[in-house]
Amino acid sequence: MCGIVGVVSSAPVNQLIYDALLLLQHRGQDAAGIVTQLDRKFFMHKAKGMVRDVFRTRNMRALPGNCGLGQVRYPTSGNAFSEEEAQPFYVNAPFGLVLVHNGNLTNAHALKAELFSNDHRHINTESDSEVLLNVLAHELEKTTRGLPLKPSDVFEAVRGVNRRVKGSYAVIALIAGHGLLAFRDPHGIRPLCLGRGADGSIMLASESVALDGTTHQFERDVAPGEAIFVDLQGQLHSQACSDKAQLSPCIFEYVYLARPDSTMDGISVYQARLNLGETLAKRVISTVPPNDIDVVIPIPESSRPSATQLAHLLGIPYREGFVKNRYVGRTFIMPGQSVRKKSVRQKLNTIVSEFKGRNVLLVDDSIVRGTTSREIVQMARDAGARKVYMASAAPPVRYPNVYGIDMPTKEELVAHGRSIEEIRQIIGCDALIYQDVDAMKAAVAQARFSGAGALSAFDASCFDGVYVTGDISADDISRLNESRPQTEEGAEDNSRLALPNASE
Repeated sequence: MCGIVGVVSSAPVNQLIYDALLLLQHRGQDAAGIVTQLDRKFFMHKAKGMVRDVFRTRNMRALPGNCGLGQVRYPTSGNAFSEEEAQPFYVNAPFGLVLVHNGNLTNAHALKAELFSNDHRHINTESDSEVLLNVLAHELEKTTRGLPLKPSDVFEAVRGVNRRVKGSYAVIALIAGHGLLAFRDPHGIRPLCLGRGADGSIMLASESVALDGTTHQFERDVAPGEAIFVDLQGQLHSQACSDKAQLSPCIFEYVYLARPDSTMDGISVYQARLNLGETLAKRVISTVPPNDIDVVIPIPESSRPSATQLAHLLGIPYREGFVKNRYVGRTFIMPGQSVRKKSVRQKLNTIVSEFKGRNVLLVDDSIVRGTTSREIVQMARDAGARKVYMASAAPPVRYPNVYGIDMPTKEELVAHGRSIEEIRQIIGCDALIYQDVDAMKAAVAQARFSGAGALSAFDASCFDGVYVTGDISADDISRLNESRPQTEEGAEDNSRLALPNASE
Protein backbone atom coordinates (compact mmCIF):
# COMPACT_ATOMS: atom_id res chain seq x y z
CA MET A 1 0.00 0.00 0.00
CA CYS A 2 1.43 3.37 -1.06
CA GLY A 3 0.22 6.81 -2.07
CA ILE A 4 1.17 8.23 -5.48
CA VAL A 5 0.65 11.55 -7.24
CA GLY A 6 1.64 13.10 -10.57
CA VAL A 7 1.16 16.64 -11.91
CA VAL A 8 1.54 18.49 -15.22
CA SER A 9 1.21 22.27 -14.91
CA SER A 10 2.26 25.59 -16.38
CA ALA A 11 3.88 26.54 -13.05
CA PRO A 12 6.42 24.89 -10.72
CA VAL A 13 4.97 21.73 -9.16
CA ASN A 14 7.35 20.92 -6.29
CA GLN A 15 5.16 22.49 -3.58
CA LEU A 16 1.99 21.07 -5.13
CA ILE A 17 3.38 17.51 -5.06
CA TYR A 18 4.63 17.99 -1.50
CA ASP A 19 1.18 19.14 -0.37
CA ALA A 20 -0.49 16.19 -2.12
CA LEU A 21 1.89 13.73 -0.46
CA LEU A 22 1.03 15.18 2.95
CA LEU A 23 -2.63 14.46 2.17
CA LEU A 24 -1.68 10.88 1.23
CA GLN A 25 0.63 10.33 4.21
CA HIS A 26 -1.82 7.84 5.74
CA ARG A 27 -1.02 5.46 2.84
CA GLY A 28 2.65 5.15 3.76
CA GLN A 29 5.03 6.47 6.39
CA ASP A 30 8.17 4.48 5.62
CA ALA A 31 9.69 6.64 2.85
CA ALA A 32 8.86 9.50 0.52
CA GLY A 33 10.18 10.77 -2.80
CA ILE A 34 9.59 13.42 -5.47
CA VAL A 35 10.89 13.75 -9.04
CA THR A 36 10.43 16.86 -11.19
CA GLN A 37 11.42 17.52 -14.79
CA LEU A 38 12.94 20.64 -16.36
CA ASP A 39 14.32 20.72 -19.91
CA ARG A 40 14.36 16.92 -20.21
CA LYS A 41 16.36 16.62 -17.01
CA PHE A 42 15.01 14.84 -13.92
CA PHE A 43 15.57 16.17 -10.41
CA MET A 44 15.00 13.68 -7.59
CA HIS A 45 15.00 13.58 -3.83
CA LYS A 46 13.88 10.57 -1.81
CA ALA A 47 14.66 9.13 1.61
CA LYS A 48 13.20 7.08 4.44
CA GLY A 49 10.81 8.87 6.74
CA MET A 50 7.69 11.04 6.73
CA VAL A 51 7.15 13.72 4.10
CA ARG A 52 7.78 16.56 6.55
CA ASP A 53 11.12 14.99 7.55
CA VAL A 54 12.35 13.94 4.10
CA PHE A 55 11.91 17.35 2.42
CA ARG A 56 13.63 20.47 3.70
CA THR A 57 13.75 23.88 2.02
CA ARG A 58 17.05 23.07 0.31
CA ASN A 59 15.55 19.86 -1.11
CA MET A 60 12.49 21.67 -2.44
CA ARG A 61 14.61 24.33 -4.13
CA ALA A 62 16.47 21.55 -5.92
CA LEU A 63 13.24 20.27 -7.53
CA PRO A 64 12.50 22.69 -10.41
CA GLY A 65 10.08 22.09 -13.26
CA ASN A 66 6.42 22.17 -14.24
CA CYS A 67 5.74 18.43 -14.14
CA GLY A 68 6.60 15.74 -11.63
CA LEU A 69 5.46 12.89 -9.47
CA GLY A 70 5.84 11.60 -5.94
CA GLN A 71 5.18 8.70 -3.61
CA VAL A 72 4.76 7.86 0.06
CA ARG A 73 5.78 4.26 0.70
CA TYR A 74 4.45 1.52 2.90
CA PRO A 75 6.56 -1.52 1.94
CA THR A 76 4.81 -4.77 1.02
CA SER A 77 7.76 -6.55 -0.60
CA GLY A 78 11.52 -6.31 -0.69
CA ASN A 79 13.56 -4.60 2.00
CA ALA A 80 11.68 -2.12 4.16
CA PHE A 81 14.94 -0.68 5.49
CA SER A 82 16.77 -0.02 2.24
CA GLU A 83 17.08 3.57 1.04
CA GLU A 84 17.54 2.11 -2.45
CA GLU A 85 13.96 0.85 -2.48
CA ALA A 86 12.39 4.24 -1.76
CA GLN A 87 10.54 5.49 -4.84
CA PRO A 88 10.53 6.94 -7.50
CA PHE A 89 12.67 4.52 -9.54
CA TYR A 90 14.66 5.69 -12.56
CA VAL A 91 15.96 4.06 -15.73
CA ASN A 92 17.74 6.00 -18.50
CA ALA A 93 16.46 4.16 -21.60
CA PRO A 94 14.37 4.61 -23.58
CA PHE A 95 14.05 8.40 -23.29
CA GLY A 96 14.56 8.38 -19.52
CA LEU A 97 11.80 7.08 -17.25
CA VAL A 98 10.85 7.55 -13.61
CA LEU A 99 8.01 5.64 -12.00
CA VAL A 100 5.97 5.36 -8.80
CA HIS A 101 3.79 2.34 -8.11
CA ASN A 102 1.05 1.41 -5.66
CA GLY A 103 0.26 -2.30 -5.51
CA ASN A 104 2.01 -5.64 -5.64
CA LEU A 105 3.04 -7.79 -8.59
CA THR A 106 2.26 -11.45 -8.08
CA ASN A 107 4.60 -12.66 -10.85
CA ALA A 108 7.56 -10.37 -10.06
CA HIS A 109 9.91 -13.32 -9.53
CA ALA A 110 9.22 -14.78 -13.00
CA LEU A 111 9.36 -11.33 -14.60
CA LYS A 112 12.74 -10.62 -13.05
CA ALA A 113 14.20 -13.77 -14.59
CA GLU A 114 12.53 -12.95 -17.91
CA LEU A 115 13.92 -9.41 -17.92
CA PHE A 116 17.44 -10.72 -17.39
CA SER A 117 17.40 -13.62 -19.86
CA ASN A 118 15.18 -12.24 -22.64
CA ASP A 119 15.11 -8.45 -22.33
CA HIS A 120 18.72 -8.05 -21.11
CA ARG A 121 17.71 -5.69 -18.31
CA HIS A 122 19.27 -5.55 -14.87
CA ILE A 123 17.24 -5.28 -11.64
CA ASN A 124 19.29 -3.95 -8.75
CA THR A 125 16.84 -4.22 -5.81
CA GLU A 126 14.26 -6.65 -4.46
CA SER A 127 11.43 -4.21 -5.27
CA ASP A 128 8.68 -5.35 -7.63
CA SER A 129 8.29 -1.68 -8.62
CA GLU A 130 11.73 -1.73 -10.26
CA VAL A 131 10.64 -4.84 -12.15
CA LEU A 132 7.51 -3.01 -13.32
CA LEU A 133 9.55 0.00 -14.44
CA ASN A 134 11.82 -2.19 -16.54
CA VAL A 135 8.91 -4.03 -18.13
CA LEU A 136 7.42 -0.65 -19.10
CA ALA A 137 10.80 0.55 -20.41
CA HIS A 138 11.25 -2.58 -22.52
CA GLU A 139 7.73 -2.33 -23.97
CA LEU A 140 8.25 1.35 -24.82
CA GLU A 141 11.53 0.54 -26.51
CA LYS A 142 9.94 -2.26 -28.49
CA THR A 143 7.02 -0.07 -29.56
CA THR A 144 8.96 3.02 -30.66
CA ARG A 145 11.99 1.27 -32.22
CA GLY A 146 13.94 4.51 -32.13
CA LEU A 147 11.18 6.59 -33.74
CA PRO A 148 9.62 9.74 -32.19
CA LEU A 149 7.17 8.90 -29.40
CA LYS A 150 3.43 9.25 -30.09
CA PRO A 151 0.53 8.72 -27.64
CA SER A 152 -0.47 5.61 -29.60
CA ASP A 153 3.00 4.17 -28.93
CA VAL A 154 2.57 4.80 -25.21
CA PHE A 155 -0.77 3.00 -25.16
CA GLU A 156 0.62 0.04 -27.09
CA ALA A 157 3.44 -0.22 -24.54
CA VAL A 158 0.91 -0.24 -21.68
CA ARG A 159 -0.97 -3.02 -23.50
CA GLY A 160 2.29 -4.97 -23.47
CA VAL A 161 2.70 -4.32 -19.74
CA ASN A 162 -0.84 -5.56 -19.07
CA ARG A 163 -0.15 -8.75 -21.02
CA ARG A 164 3.01 -9.53 -19.03
CA VAL A 165 2.34 -8.23 -15.53
CA LYS A 166 0.06 -9.92 -12.98
CA GLY A 167 -1.22 -8.51 -9.72
CA SER A 168 -2.23 -5.01 -8.66
CA TYR A 169 -0.72 -1.81 -9.95
CA ALA A 170 -1.65 1.83 -10.08
CA VAL A 171 1.25 3.58 -11.81
CA ILE A 172 2.37 7.11 -12.59
CA ALA A 173 5.48 7.62 -14.73
CA LEU A 174 7.36 10.48 -16.38
CA ILE A 175 8.83 10.05 -19.85
CA ALA A 176 11.65 12.57 -20.25
CA GLY A 177 10.83 15.29 -22.73
CA HIS A 178 7.39 13.89 -23.52
CA GLY A 179 4.98 13.87 -20.60
CA LEU A 180 3.26 12.00 -17.81
CA LEU A 181 1.77 8.51 -18.06
CA ALA A 182 -0.68 6.92 -15.61
CA PHE A 183 -2.35 3.53 -15.79
CA ARG A 184 -4.24 1.05 -13.67
CA ASP A 185 -4.34 -2.74 -13.72
CA PRO A 186 -7.25 -4.42 -15.56
CA HIS A 187 -9.05 -5.15 -12.27
CA GLY A 188 -8.58 -1.66 -10.81
CA ILE A 189 -7.53 -3.23 -7.50
CA ARG A 190 -5.63 -0.15 -6.34
CA PRO A 191 -7.22 3.31 -6.70
CA LEU A 192 -6.24 6.16 -9.03
CA CYS A 193 -8.18 9.32 -9.91
CA LEU A 194 -7.87 12.39 -12.13
CA GLY A 195 -8.51 16.07 -11.42
CA ARG A 196 -7.90 19.55 -12.86
CA GLY A 197 -6.90 22.83 -11.29
CA ALA A 198 -8.35 26.25 -12.10
CA ASP A 199 -5.03 27.09 -13.78
CA GLY A 200 -5.33 24.10 -16.12
CA SER A 201 -2.97 21.84 -14.18
CA ILE A 202 -3.74 18.11 -14.30
CA MET A 203 -3.24 15.90 -11.25
CA LEU A 204 -3.47 12.14 -10.84
CA ALA A 205 -3.49 10.69 -7.34
CA SER A 206 -4.35 7.62 -5.29
CA GLU A 207 -7.26 9.30 -3.51
CA SER A 208 -9.59 12.20 -4.22
CA VAL A 209 -8.57 13.84 -0.93
CA ALA A 210 -5.25 14.79 -2.58
CA LEU A 211 -7.19 16.63 -5.29
CA ASP A 212 -9.55 18.33 -2.85
CA GLY A 213 -6.76 19.53 -0.58
CA THR A 214 -4.80 21.07 -3.48
CA THR A 215 -7.89 22.80 -5.00
CA HIS A 216 -8.13 20.43 -7.96
CA GLN A 217 -11.58 19.54 -9.15
CA PHE A 218 -12.17 15.80 -9.14
CA GLU A 219 -12.98 14.75 -12.69
CA ARG A 220 -13.13 10.97 -12.65
CA ASP A 221 -11.44 7.74 -11.62
CA VAL A 222 -8.98 6.12 -13.97
CA ALA A 223 -10.81 3.07 -15.33
CA PRO A 224 -9.40 -0.42 -14.86
CA GLY A 225 -7.03 -1.22 -17.71
CA GLU A 226 -7.02 2.43 -18.85
CA ALA A 227 -3.92 4.50 -19.58
CA ILE A 228 -3.78 8.31 -19.52
CA PHE A 229 -0.97 10.26 -21.18
CA VAL A 230 -0.60 13.99 -20.55
CA ASP A 231 1.92 15.70 -22.82
CA LEU A 232 4.02 18.64 -21.66
CA GLN A 233 1.55 21.10 -23.22
CA GLY A 234 -1.16 19.74 -20.93
CA GLN A 235 -3.03 17.84 -23.64
CA LEU A 236 -4.66 14.72 -22.22
CA HIS A 237 -4.93 11.48 -24.19
CA SER A 238 -6.58 8.31 -22.86
CA GLN A 239 -7.25 4.79 -24.09
CA ALA A 240 -8.43 1.44 -22.77
CA CYS A 241 -5.40 -0.85 -22.88
CA SER A 242 -6.88 -4.16 -21.80
CA ASP A 243 -9.53 -6.34 -23.42
CA LYS A 244 -10.35 -8.07 -20.13
CA ALA A 245 -10.92 -5.12 -17.81
CA GLN A 246 -13.43 -5.49 -14.98
CA LEU A 247 -13.55 -3.20 -11.97
CA SER A 248 -12.84 -5.19 -8.79
CA PRO A 249 -11.42 -2.68 -6.27
CA CYS A 250 -9.87 -3.84 -3.01
CA ILE A 251 -12.65 -3.74 -0.43
CA PHE A 252 -10.12 -3.22 2.38
CA GLU A 253 -9.60 0.31 1.02
CA TYR A 254 -13.14 1.13 2.15
CA VAL A 255 -12.95 -0.85 5.38
CA TYR A 256 -9.69 0.66 6.60
CA LEU A 257 -6.99 1.97 4.26
CA ALA A 258 -8.49 5.09 2.65
CA ARG A 259 -9.26 8.36 4.35
CA PRO A 260 -12.97 8.70 5.18
CA ASP A 261 -13.21 11.96 3.21
CA SER A 262 -12.12 10.26 -0.02
CA THR A 263 -14.30 9.01 -2.85
CA MET A 264 -12.97 6.06 -4.85
CA ASP A 265 -14.60 4.46 -7.87
CA GLY A 266 -17.77 6.38 -7.17
CA ILE A 267 -17.98 5.17 -3.57
CA SER A 268 -17.92 7.49 -0.58
CA VAL A 269 -15.55 5.89 1.93
CA TYR A 270 -17.37 7.55 4.82
CA GLN A 271 -20.79 6.37 3.65
CA ALA A 272 -19.41 2.86 3.16
CA ARG A 273 -18.27 2.80 6.79
CA LEU A 274 -21.63 4.12 7.98
CA ASN A 275 -23.30 1.32 6.00
CA LEU A 276 -20.98 -1.23 7.57
CA GLY A 277 -22.07 0.00 10.99
CA GLU A 278 -25.71 -0.41 10.00
CA THR A 279 -25.33 -4.02 8.87
CA LEU A 280 -23.11 -4.78 11.87
CA ALA A 281 -25.88 -3.53 14.18
CA LYS A 282 -28.14 -6.30 12.88
CA ARG A 283 -25.47 -8.87 13.68
CA VAL A 284 -25.04 -7.47 17.19
CA ILE A 285 -28.77 -7.73 17.91
CA SER A 286 -28.73 -11.42 16.99
CA THR A 287 -25.85 -12.09 19.41
CA VAL A 288 -26.17 -9.71 22.37
CA PRO A 289 -29.43 -8.13 23.64
CA PRO A 290 -29.03 -4.35 23.21
CA ASN A 291 -30.28 -3.74 26.76
CA ASP A 292 -27.21 -5.68 27.96
CA ILE A 293 -24.89 -3.06 26.42
CA ASP A 294 -24.32 0.18 28.32
CA VAL A 295 -22.01 1.96 25.91
CA VAL A 296 -20.48 1.65 22.42
CA ILE A 297 -16.78 2.55 22.22
CA PRO A 298 -14.74 2.68 18.99
CA ILE A 299 -11.13 1.59 18.74
CA PRO A 300 -9.51 4.63 17.08
CA GLU A 301 -9.57 5.72 14.33
CA SER A 302 -11.16 4.10 11.28
CA SER A 303 -13.97 2.36 13.16
CA ARG A 304 -15.60 5.59 14.31
CA PRO A 305 -18.18 5.99 11.51
CA SER A 306 -19.28 2.35 11.86
CA ALA A 307 -19.43 2.60 15.67
CA THR A 308 -21.39 5.86 15.50
CA GLN A 309 -24.02 4.39 13.16
CA LEU A 310 -24.25 1.16 15.15
CA ALA A 311 -24.81 3.05 18.43
CA HIS A 312 -27.42 5.30 16.82
CA LEU A 313 -29.43 2.37 15.41
CA LEU A 314 -29.29 0.43 18.69
CA GLY A 315 -30.13 3.49 20.78
CA ILE A 316 -27.04 3.01 22.93
CA PRO A 317 -24.75 5.87 24.06
CA TYR A 318 -21.61 6.34 21.96
CA ARG A 319 -18.50 7.30 23.91
CA GLU A 320 -14.79 7.83 23.26
CA GLY A 321 -13.10 5.47 25.69
CA PHE A 322 -9.64 5.31 24.13
CA VAL A 323 -7.27 8.19 23.48
CA LYS A 324 -4.62 7.60 20.83
CA ASN A 325 -1.07 8.85 21.20
CA ARG A 326 -0.31 10.17 17.70
CA TYR A 327 3.35 10.75 18.46
CA VAL A 328 4.60 7.26 19.26
CA GLY A 329 7.82 6.98 17.34
CA ARG A 330 10.31 4.22 16.97
CA THR A 331 11.51 2.25 20.00
CA PHE A 332 15.29 2.53 20.06
CA ILE A 333 17.36 -0.41 21.26
CA MET A 334 20.33 0.99 23.11
CA PRO A 335 23.44 -1.00 24.08
CA GLY A 336 22.72 -3.17 27.10
CA GLN A 337 18.98 -3.07 26.64
CA SER A 338 16.89 -6.13 25.87
CA VAL A 339 14.71 -6.18 22.79
CA ARG A 340 11.38 -4.52 23.57
CA LYS A 341 8.43 -4.52 21.23
CA LYS A 342 5.94 -1.69 21.33
CA SER A 343 2.82 -2.35 23.35
CA VAL A 344 -0.65 -1.24 22.34
CA ARG A 345 -0.69 0.59 25.68
CA GLN A 346 1.91 2.98 24.32
CA LYS A 347 -0.48 3.86 21.49
CA LEU A 348 -3.80 3.85 23.35
CA ASN A 349 -4.87 4.96 26.81
CA THR A 350 -8.23 4.38 28.46
CA ILE A 351 -10.63 6.94 29.91
CA VAL A 352 -11.48 4.88 32.99
CA SER A 353 -14.83 6.58 33.69
CA GLU A 354 -16.23 5.29 30.39
CA PHE A 355 -15.51 1.66 31.32
CA LYS A 356 -15.92 1.35 35.08
CA GLY A 357 -18.90 -0.77 36.04
CA ARG A 358 -20.26 -0.93 32.49
CA ASN A 359 -20.94 -3.54 29.84
CA VAL A 360 -19.06 -2.14 26.85
CA LEU A 361 -19.24 -2.97 23.15
CA LEU A 362 -15.89 -2.27 21.48
CA VAL A 363 -16.06 -1.69 17.72
CA ASP A 364 -13.03 -2.16 15.48
CA ASP A 365 -12.76 -1.97 11.69
CA SER A 366 -11.15 -5.43 11.45
CA ILE A 367 -9.26 -8.05 13.43
CA VAL A 368 -6.10 -9.55 11.94
CA ARG A 369 -3.70 -11.29 14.32
CA GLY A 370 -5.89 -10.89 17.38
CA THR A 371 -2.96 -9.92 19.60
CA THR A 372 -3.91 -6.25 19.60
CA SER A 373 -7.60 -7.03 20.17
CA ARG A 374 -6.69 -9.25 23.13
CA GLU A 375 -4.64 -6.49 24.71
CA ILE A 376 -7.39 -3.91 24.13
CA VAL A 377 -9.99 -6.20 25.73
CA GLN A 378 -7.71 -6.58 28.74
CA MET A 379 -7.26 -2.79 28.91
CA ALA A 380 -11.05 -2.43 29.09
CA ARG A 381 -11.24 -4.98 31.90
CA ASP A 382 -8.39 -3.26 33.76
CA ALA A 383 -10.36 0.00 33.47
CA GLY A 384 -13.24 -1.65 35.33
CA ALA A 385 -15.58 -2.92 32.60
CA ARG A 386 -17.98 -5.61 33.83
CA LYS A 387 -18.37 -7.24 30.42
CA VAL A 388 -16.46 -6.60 27.22
CA TYR A 389 -18.09 -7.38 23.87
CA MET A 390 -16.13 -6.99 20.63
CA ALA A 391 -17.60 -6.25 17.18
CA SER A 392 -15.68 -6.11 13.90
CA ALA A 393 -17.03 -4.03 11.00
CA ALA A 394 -15.25 -6.47 8.68
CA PRO A 395 -15.62 -10.26 8.44
CA PRO A 396 -12.92 -12.61 9.79
CA VAL A 397 -9.58 -12.13 7.99
CA ARG A 398 -8.85 -15.75 7.06
CA TYR A 399 -6.50 -15.46 4.05
CA PRO A 400 -3.32 -13.54 3.17
CA ASN A 401 -3.51 -10.46 0.96
CA VAL A 402 -1.26 -10.58 -2.11
CA TYR A 403 -2.22 -7.29 -3.78
CA GLY A 404 -0.31 -4.72 -1.78
CA ILE A 405 -1.29 -4.94 1.89
CA ASP A 406 1.36 -6.34 4.20
CA MET A 407 -0.70 -8.88 6.11
CA PRO A 408 0.63 -11.86 8.05
CA THR A 409 0.82 -15.41 6.73
CA LYS A 410 -2.33 -17.49 7.16
CA GLU A 411 -0.80 -19.25 10.17
CA GLU A 412 -0.55 -15.88 11.94
CA LEU A 413 -4.14 -14.85 11.19
CA VAL A 414 -6.26 -15.46 14.27
CA ALA A 415 -9.32 -16.39 12.19
CA HIS A 416 -7.58 -18.88 9.89
CA GLY A 417 -8.92 -22.37 10.57
CA ARG A 418 -10.78 -21.28 13.72
CA SER A 419 -14.43 -20.92 14.65
CA ILE A 420 -15.81 -17.65 16.02
CA GLU A 421 -15.98 -19.21 19.48
CA GLU A 422 -12.33 -20.25 19.32
CA ILE A 423 -11.37 -16.71 18.25
CA ARG A 424 -13.46 -15.25 21.09
CA GLN A 425 -11.60 -17.37 23.61
CA ILE A 426 -8.24 -16.24 22.26
CA ILE A 427 -9.22 -12.56 22.33
CA GLY A 428 -10.81 -12.96 25.76
CA CYS A 429 -14.03 -11.01 25.19
CA ASP A 430 -17.48 -12.04 26.45
CA ALA A 431 -18.98 -12.05 22.96
CA LEU A 432 -17.48 -11.61 19.49
CA ILE A 433 -19.52 -10.34 16.56
CA TYR A 434 -18.20 -10.27 12.99
CA GLN A 435 -19.59 -8.69 9.84
CA ASP A 436 -20.87 -11.07 7.17
CA VAL A 437 -18.87 -11.19 3.88
CA ASP A 438 -21.89 -10.70 1.60
CA ALA A 439 -23.28 -7.99 3.88
CA MET A 440 -19.93 -6.17 3.76
CA LYS A 441 -19.86 -6.25 -0.04
CA ALA A 442 -23.46 -5.03 -0.24
CA ALA A 443 -22.86 -2.25 2.31
CA VAL A 444 -19.87 -0.88 0.40
CA ALA A 445 -21.55 -1.21 -3.00
CA GLN A 446 -24.58 0.70 -1.71
CA ALA A 447 -22.34 3.67 -0.91
CA ARG A 448 -21.74 4.22 -4.63
CA PHE A 449 -23.25 7.42 -5.99
CA SER A 450 -26.42 6.90 -8.00
CA GLY A 451 -24.91 8.15 -11.26
CA ALA A 452 -21.89 5.85 -11.02
CA GLY A 453 -23.77 2.66 -11.87
CA ALA A 454 -23.71 -0.67 -10.07
CA LEU A 455 -20.51 -2.33 -8.92
CA SER A 456 -20.64 -6.10 -9.31
CA ALA A 457 -17.30 -7.25 -7.89
CA PHE A 458 -14.69 -6.49 -5.24
CA ASP A 459 -11.38 -8.01 -4.36
CA ALA A 460 -12.21 -9.35 -0.90
CA SER A 461 -9.57 -12.08 -0.99
CA CYS A 462 -8.40 -11.69 2.61
CA PHE A 463 -11.99 -12.41 3.68
CA ASP A 464 -13.26 -14.95 1.14
CA GLY A 465 -10.06 -16.42 -0.35
CA VAL A 466 -11.09 -15.51 -3.92
CA TYR A 467 -8.18 -13.82 -5.73
CA VAL A 468 -9.62 -11.78 -8.59
CA THR A 469 -6.59 -12.11 -10.87
CA GLY A 470 -7.21 -15.86 -10.95
CA ASP A 471 -3.53 -16.78 -10.91
CA ILE A 472 -2.84 -17.35 -7.21
CA SER A 473 -1.98 -20.82 -5.90
CA ALA A 474 -0.81 -21.99 -2.48
CA ASP A 475 2.76 -22.07 -3.86
CA ASP A 476 2.39 -18.46 -5.03
CA ILE A 477 1.24 -17.35 -1.59
CA SER A 478 4.16 -19.16 0.03
CA ARG A 479 6.63 -17.51 -2.36
CA LEU A 480 5.07 -14.06 -1.90
CA ASN A 481 5.29 -14.47 1.86
CA GLU A 482 9.03 -15.03 1.47
CA SER A 483 9.28 -11.66 -0.30
CA ARG A 484 7.46 -9.76 2.44
CA PRO A 485 9.46 -6.82 3.81
CA GLN A 486 12.56 -7.78 5.75
CA THR A 487 12.39 -6.65 9.36
CA GLU A 488 14.89 -5.76 12.01
CA GLU A 489 15.17 -7.48 15.37
CA GLY A 490 12.77 -5.83 17.78
CA ALA A 491 10.74 -4.16 15.05
CA GLU A 492 7.07 -3.68 15.86
CA ASP A 493 4.24 -5.69 14.36
CA ASN A 494 3.78 -4.81 10.69
CA SER A 495 0.26 -6.22 10.43
CA ARG A 496 -2.94 -4.23 9.96
CA LEU A 497 -2.86 -2.47 13.35
CA ALA A 498 0.64 -1.18 12.58
CA LEU A 499 -0.48 0.40 9.33
CA PRO A 500 -0.77 4.19 9.27
CA ASN A 501 -4.29 5.07 10.34
CA ALA A 502 -6.67 6.55 7.82
CA SER A 503 -7.98 9.25 10.12
CA GLU A 504 -4.64 10.66 11.21
